[in-house]
Order: sequence, then C-alpha cells, then structure tokens
Amino acid sequence: MSVRFAAIGASHPHIYNMVQALLDAGATLVWFYDDNEAAHAGFMARYPQAASARSIDEILDDASIQVIVSAPVPNERGPLGIRAMRAGKDYLTAKPGLTSLDQLAEARRAHAETGRFYSVYFGERFGSASTVKAGELVAAGAIGRVIQTVGFGPHRLLGHIPRPEWMFKPAIYGGILNDLASHQIDQFLYFTGSTTAEVVTAQVGNAHFRQYPEFQDFGDLVLRSPQATGYVRVDWLTPQGLPSWGDVRLFLLGTEGTIELRKNVDVMGREGRDHLFLVNQTGTHYIDCSGVELPFATQFLRDVQDRTETAMTQAHCFLACELALTAQAQATRLPFA
Repeated sequence: MSVRFAAIGASHPHIYNMVQALLDAGATLVWFYDDNEAAHAGFMARYPQAASARSIDEILDDASIQVIVSAPVPNERGPLGIRAMRAGKDYLTAKPGLTSLDQLAEARRAHAETGRFYSVYFGERFGSASTVKAGELVAAGAIGRVIQTVGFGPHRLLGHIPRPEWMFKPAIYGGILNDLASHQIDQFLYFTGSTTAEVVTAQVGNAHFRQYPEFQDFGDLVLRSPQATGYVRVDWLTPQGLPSWGDVRLFLLGTEGTIELRKNVDVMGREGRDHLFLVNQTGTHYIDCSGVELPFATQFLRDVQDRTETAMTQAHCFLACELALTAQAQATRLPFA
C-alpha cells in the first residue's frame, strides 16, 4: 500500500526536492497547506493533485496521513514536527531541522513518547549521486577506514533565487553553522561511522554583506570523534562567475586511499556535476556518478511502513542536529575588518 503524505510550508524550494523524491518512490501526495498565498499558489500549480487544506489541523486530524513533509520558515520546523509526531505522523523536514537546543530536547521527548520519526532531509547526501556512490565505495573498503572528512559548502546569496527577510536573521534561520554546515556534519558522522562526537572549535563572521549586520556569511568548525576528525567550511560568498550556486566539495581521507567529490561543478574541467575522484593502492580513478540512483526516498518509505531505520537512524539525525546547534551556540565571532 502506498504511503500517504502531506506537505506543509513552502518557504524554501527544498520542499519540492522532498515531495518529488517521495512521489518518484511511489508515495501519494494528499494535502498541502501554507498560510502564505504566493507560496500556496506556487505549490498547487506544480502539484494540483494535492487537496488544499484550510489549516494545519485539518491535515494533522486526517488519520490516513502517515508522513508530514515540511519546509516552512526554519524556526517553525521544530514545533511543527513535534505536533506532527504527537498526532501520530512521521516527519521529514528540510534543514535546518531545528533552530534551538530546547527544540531538539522537545523533539527527542516526542520521539521517545510516540515512536514517530523526526527526519531531516540532508540534501547534500540524500540528493547527491556522487555522495551516494562514495558511500558505496567506503562501505566496500575502497579507501580503508575513514579517519578524516573535509567538507566545503559555499553558497551564492544574491542573484540566484529570491531571499526573504528571515534569511538575514539568525534567530529565525538558525545561523550559518546550524543551517549550511549541518550537511557536512551529517556526512562526517556517516562516512566515519561515528555515533558520538564533539565540537572542538567553531567560528562565524560577516566578511562581506555588511548591509545585513546580523547576517553570517562565513563559518567553520572542527569536529572530533573516537573514530575521526572533521573540518567544515561554509560561506555565502560564491561569485556570480561560477555556473552553479556553489562549488561544493567533500574530501575523505582513508587509511588506504582518498576520495574527492566535486558535487555541483568541476571548475575548468568536466561538464556537469557529480564527479568522484578515487585514489587507492592501484592508481587514480575517475567515476562519473550522474547515473547513480538515489535510494533515500525508497528507504524512508519502507522505514515508515516497517518501522525500520535504513534511510537514517533517529540517533544519527538528532546527533547531527545537536552538533550543528552546539557549534552555532559556541561559535566565536570573527572580527572581519
């Protein structure tokens, strides 16, 4: 039987990535709601098969709905997920999945009491064919044991898509480390097999966009676990000349080799995206990952039906969120001139 799901909130385009992934995996979209008229109309034009709900409660009261997918304003995602779990639904939201440690504590309580999933769609892993391929290679022992990850998550702020006012208020969007770096934190845990970790150091700053005094356009952090270390750098400084919103890269250092991912673009190199470079004891290898299938949505729907955790464990999701929130809370403010 197909999993029936509803979408709530289209404040960020990530809602479309999640909805389309679930539809492609065989789920049925039943409802949509957003109190913003323009966002509501845009979603309904794209997915007219969804019924237009009059309120969030109308969706949560529908006992046939198994999953809520959401991308409202970031500081609303945690409270909505908690409501969804307490209404008996599993929850899948865009990152950042939570914007405070208090929200995380309440989400953990709701999960423990209801058994419902609180999942964050880490698109730089779940929606990236090269990252999926790297996971397969690491699992097969292609580079031995991964002892360090280095992840870069640059983004373009202006001139790419419209940016709402809440984008420039850390109290609403959660800050640059909680937002952007959550991807790299998730991948550090995943590729190193770490089930515990700590933030060693973190820093943020506004190097360029001084017209937004609260905004953070640069951040980096260091992670450590019993298995590995990780370095993360994120920013909103991608120049207009790059034919992509960001030159996102991931480096994996293993005991028997290395992997580099050029996820969005190979600067002055190969066309397209999803490039993987493997160096091991036998030589150097290039893998075009553009044809690799993305398994997340199929695994997630199976987990919803079977109450398994094959797409991502709940412990992993909460730990990634905790590390991102902790890094943001502890970050030193850089005095950029």
